[in-house]
Amino acid sequence: MPRSLSSVAKQAIFAQQTAEVFVVLLDLEHPNFAGTIRVCSNDLSVSSRGNTYVPFPFEILLPDESDDAAPRVSLRIDNVDRRIVSELRSVVTNVPVTVRMTVVLASSPDTIEVGPMEFSLRDVEYTATTVEGTLLYEDVLNESFPADSFTPSRFPGLF
Repeated sequence: MPRSLSSVAKQAIFAQQTAEVFVVLLDLEHPNFAGTIRVCSNDLSVSSRGNTYVPFPFEILLPDESDDAAPRVSLRIDNVDRRIVSELRSVVTNVPVTVRMTVVLASSPDTIEVGPMEFSLRDVEYTATTVEGTLLYEDVLNESFPADSFTPSRFPGLF
């Protein structure tokens, strides 16, 4: 499915030089968190769709292309604010942290250019300097299909 970008974003992408800045916004949510953690890849705070995203150093490491494994995206966040680690310690292990990623332009932060993409944060490890984890898509390849069993009680017209 083709991705539709705003005309400003297309001009910025195709221009030889541009003053436009693409900003990645992350929402980290979990039922045990005191509130949603909102961070952005910009130098300044970004207000997008009524939410304020604070500047925070993080990087998203894209996966290698491989035919024999599902892609795994890594997230590395600098541990400069102890709030993230304290929130991650409150997480129950069987309920993952939801990470929602969107990309906007700094000049028009209310217009979503890419996303939102929703991931589950798994395999979280942290040190004094970084918090690292794996971002996973919903694993639809290992879901049972069909989801229902064709039994006489559920589908009487087949029998």
